[in-house]
Order: sequence, then structure tokens, then C-alpha cells
Amino acid sequence: MAQEQRLVDIVSYLNKHQKITVDEICTLFHVSRDTARRDLVKLEEEQAIIRTRGGALLPKIHRKVDNYHNRLKAVSEEKKAIGKLAASFVRENDHIILDASTTVQAMGNFINQECTIITNSINLADILSDKQLPKIHLLGGVMQKEHRYLYGNSVIQRLDKYYVDKVFIGIVGISEKGLTIVDEEDGAVKKKMMQQAKQVIVVGDNSKIGITDFYQFAELSDIDLFITDKEPEESFIQLLNENNVELIVANRKDGEE
Repeated sequence: MAQEQRLVDIVSYLNKHQKITVDEICTLFHVSRDTARRDLVKLEEEQAIIRTRGGALLPKIHRKVDNYHNRLKAVSEEKKAIGKLAASFVRENDHIILDASTTVQAMGNFINQECTIITNSINLADILSDKQLPKIHLLGGVMQKEHRYLYGNSVIQRLDKYYVDKVFIGIVGISEKGLTIVDEEDGAVKKKMMQQAKQVIVVGDNSKIGITDFYQFAELSDIDLFITDKEPEESFIQLLNENNVELIVANRKDGEE
């Protein structure tokens, strides 16, 4: 096999398995260790891999979180379906916390019962203000202008006084590394929100599954329920089971009004 084709196949293997060793290259492609090392050197020069002791990894792709207004435009049928299903877990006279993610915001359109809602999302508070029944507590703090939420010590200190039935949390990534987010300050608020609730419900479309981003704010074992829009792979379902996380999959048609 020519080196060019072998390099393509090595990258294809990495896309499936995340890592590869020199020994695995030798076995898979029937080449010597010197040839395997030369292949890795070539791939590293092309910035296609990160070399490690005895093998290689794929470089991490840094996901840029779009600003809030653009994310709102992109609220998909998947997020609407997740939001509607999540809203069905809100009971009459519940006290709940809603974070500032757009998937959680999709819930706001489906909450019509009498309940008390605590949030740090300016846009969500605005949506809920048009509804007659929910009582809204908007947490005061430093405003993150791009993503339209409030954060900081004053938000965390205020949360410390509230004890609620349920919290609904959005994510950038959910994986064996737990729940992750791009911004540490946002993560600190989410972490505190989770600590104040009897039941922790995490929402996220299937693109978030298997993703590990910059800042971990919770372990999988901190979650009670994960709502998504598509049945995950068996390995991820097993991971949830090992951490006692209940999985519920929303039907996209359920998001239609």
C-alpha cells in the first residue's frame, strides 16, 4: 500500500477510535515500526494528528459558540421538541431554575402553569414575562452581553438562598468527562444551580453527545435525567446507565405547535 493511501486510512481509523499506536499501525498495514513512525511524522507535519508517546491522537477541534442572537435564529425543530418535552416535567406550583441556554429557552414557550421560575437569562425572562401564570425571579449580576446572561458572585450568592424542585441545564458537551461548557463563569453558575435542586435535568441535542469542551462543571453522576432528540449510540447509553442517569428521547414532531 502506498504511503498516501495509508495516511488516509490512519486518519480514518483515528476518526473512529480517537487514538492509534505504532504497534496498531504495524499490524493493520503490515509495515515496520520505522515506516509507521515516518507515517506519523508526515501526518504531524500536515497538522492532521498530535503525536504521543507510542502513537497519535486527533487534534481537538475548538467549537466556537455563536452569539445569542444567531443561536436563537438557529433554534431547531430538535430543540423545540426537547424544550416541549422538558416543559412537561414542570408541575403546578413547582419551584424551578432555568439556565441561559437556548435549548432551555425553548422550554419557555411551553410553560403555561402556575410555578416559580428562577433564571439568569435576560431573553428567557422576557419570553416568560408575556405569560400570566409563572412567577419570575431574574438573578442580578454582571451582564454577559454577547450571550445575554447574568453571572458573577452576586448570582451565585443569590442562588445559595433558593432551594427548588428541579433545575434545567443546557450544555456544550456531554461525555465520559461529564458536562462541559466554553466559559468558566457560565459553568460556575450552572454548577451552583444544580446544587440547589432536588432533581437535575440536562437538555441537549444529539450534536452535544460525546463532546468535551473547555470547562467541566459537573460529573455525569450529578444528573438525574438527560433529554435529547436522537437515540445515542449503545456505548453512551451504557455510560449513562453506569452513572444512574435516565435517558429520554424527544420526538421532533412533538415540538410542533
